[in-house]
Amino acid sequence: GLRFLMKQKDQLGKGGCGSVYGGYRRADNLPVAIKHIPKGNVVWTDTDENGQRLTIEVAAMLKLQTESADSVGKSAPISLLDWYDFNQEQILVLERPVPAVDLSQFVKNNKEPLQENQAKTIIKQLVDAVKHLEDTNIFHRDIKPQNILLETGSEIPRLRLIDFGLSCFTDTKYKDGWFHGTPKHVPPEFISKRIYEAGPATVWQVGIVLYEMLHESLFDSKMFFNNELRIRTDLSPYCMNFLRSCLLMRPWRPTLKHLQSSGPNSTEKKVEVIPAPFPLETLQKRQTMKGTSFKRKQERES
Repeated sequence: GLRFLMKQKDQLGKGGCGSVYGGYRRADNLPVAIKHIPKGNVVWTDTDENGQRLTIEVAAMLKLQTESADSVGKSAPISLLDWYDFNQEQILVLERPVPAVDLSQFVKNNKEPLQENQAKTIIKQLVDAVKHLEDTNIFHRDIKPQNILLETGSEIPRLRLIDFGLSCFTDTKYKDGWFHGTPKHVPPEFISKRIYEAGPATVWQVGIVLYEMLHESLFDSKMFFNNELRIRTDLSPYCMNFLRSCLLMRPWRPTLKHLQSSGPNSTEKKVEVIPAPFPLETLQKRQTMKGTSFKRKQERES
């Protein structure tokens, strides 16, 4: 049985799809994460070349590993080492970086919002990681601090993506009439039109991650829509603009390619800030035009 191959230890986390435990592979004492997924939560998607059924999580992770030239431990997504199907559950054996902590705990441990320079280093890695998913036609659907691991064994934390349980195969034009993800992170276009696209929704989630790194409060989409959450006014213009661009209320947000191409330059002159995908005055002009259009509509109706 599995217990002869793996040594399971303490629980690391529990979510809507299952529970994750720390452990070790007995053969070489390799640190692993052991994910238990009840069969009722398993989503089957395809069959492999041998006719074996695959869940969406397994299929997505295998595709990422197949299309990546990197070996285990070198790519941003955590690697799948093995998986087992039992009557009541599926078990995934995953790479477990040591030492590492999820981003939400990393921010808590800091006891105050991260500095822009720290956030810039992390967000650049995140944009590169989700752009790689997009290029592989995988939509994670639940990018958030809890699903981001930071390897803390070096001076600059290294970002890793985890939990592909809600992911799907798609392209940037993928549209969905059902929201899959963290309810408090729903993009505004889904609330207004009950539909959303992979590209703009992922950029929205990148904005949420940046917001939670730079603010003391957790992000809540509805509170943000109602102006109960506000972006700090003491951020640099570049950082403010980047964040506002990702959290635009309409899905004309910059693409991941745009965010990536306007990413931080390694020169000393720009290392302190996150370069902006749009000029701040352009965003202000768009917001002003939106308000003017709404005002004229009211005047016509009256």
